[in-house]
Amino acid sequence: MTALKINGTMRTVTSPAGTPLLYVLRDELGVMTPKFGCGLAQCGACSVLLDGEEIRSCVTPFDSIEGKEVTTVDGLPGRWARQRGLTPEQAAGKLHPVQEAWAEEQVPQCGICQFGMMIKVTELLEHNPEPSDADIKAALTTSGPSPHLCRCGSYAAILDGAHRAARLMAQGGAK
Repeated sequence: MTALKINGTMRTVTSPAGTPLLYVLRDELGVMTPKFGCGLAQCGACSVLLDGEEIRSCVTPFDSIEGKEVTTVDGLPGRWARQRGLTPEQAAGKLHPVQEAWAEEQVPQCGICQFGMMIKVTELLEHNPEPSDADIKAALTTSGPSPHLCRCGSYAAILDGAHRAARLMAQGGAK
C-alpha cells in the first residue's frame, strides 16, 4: 500500500506499482475530474497539479509521486483557502476563482478538456497574476508536454475565463 496526499487528504492506494495516476484517481479513489483524453499526455484532459506544477496523470506512475501533493479541480477550493489562510468555516461552499470564472464566463461546452484547462490556468496565475493573452496562449500550448486541446473550440471563452480568474484572484477570490 502507498499513501498519497490527494486534495489535502492522505489516501491509501493499493493499485499495482506503475499504474498511471489517472487510473488510481478515477478507478480506486473516485476522483473523477481528471479525464481520460488520449492516454499519451498529448491533450491535457488528465492534468493535475503535483506540488503546484501541472503534470499529465495518464502517463505518471502513482508510485513515482509518493510524498508529493496532488491537486485536482476538486481540490482547488481547498488549495485556495489554504493559500489565503482561511479557516474551513470561512472556505465552506466557496469555489476557487478559476472555477468561479469558468462558470461566470460559461467556458465549458462538452467539458472533457476543461478540468485540465482550469488546472493549467491555476498554475499560470499562481506564477503570473496578470497574464496577457499571449501568456495564456503560451501556457496552454507550449509550456507543457503538449498543447491543451479543446475539440469544441472554446478558446476565446477560455481566454476570457483566465482573465476573469486573474481579476478575481487579485480581489481575493470568490464572493
